Amino acid sequence: MSSIAPEPPDPNAVLDALIERCLAGDQDAWADIVRLHWRKVFNLAYKFVGRHDEAEDLTQDIFLRIFRALHTFDRRANFQTWLISISRNLCIDHYRSRRKERETMAREVDASTLTPRSRERSPDGRLEELDVRELVRTALAELPPTLREAVTLRDLQDFSYLEIAERLKLPEGTVKSRINRGRLELARQVRRLQAQQPVPRPAATGGGME
Repeated sequence: MSSIAPEPPDPNAVLDALIERCLAGDQDAWADIVRLHWRKVFNLAYKFVGRHDEAEDLTQDIFLRIFRALHTFDRRANFQTWLISISRNLCIDHYRSRRKERETMAREVDASTLTPRSRERSPDGRLEELDVRELVRTALAELPPTLREAVTLRDLQDFSYLEIAERLKLPEGTVKSRINRGRLELARQVRRLQAQQPVPRPAATGGGME
């Protein structure tokens, strides 16, 4: 007489047990939760950022937020639905934040904003506009070294946050803070340089007292 094969464990029960262990401080249980859902969250992040390294950084940030919010999860609800909902909202926030940063940077260094404020031109020519790349180099040179290095690695050399953190031997949170502060200071320096451009004077009219 053949024996009856045991029924496979209920995935929901397994996940619920992992959550219970995780809330009790079991790091191995959290590692299992991440392993089970990493690919799904990563794929979602990649759709928003379009770059493998940035999607990995974003996925790590998402799981950190999930870990911190795990105690708020209603155990009667579907965990995967809850996780994906939070992940999608964080991806949207990240996308909007990055888009705003890029638009701000583009606006600050766009060549059309670097023309002299007065539209008057002398008959013998116009003032030459500042070269955008030279403007950025000049503005970067005014940043504190720690901020300049972080902005250069991220925005000019295209390193990921993780790569910068490893290179500078700093936590990722510190790296992101320096980059954000550096971008704000860079924009301020660009505005300062723009304000220093000379304003051309109208050409003097001919004639005089008879």
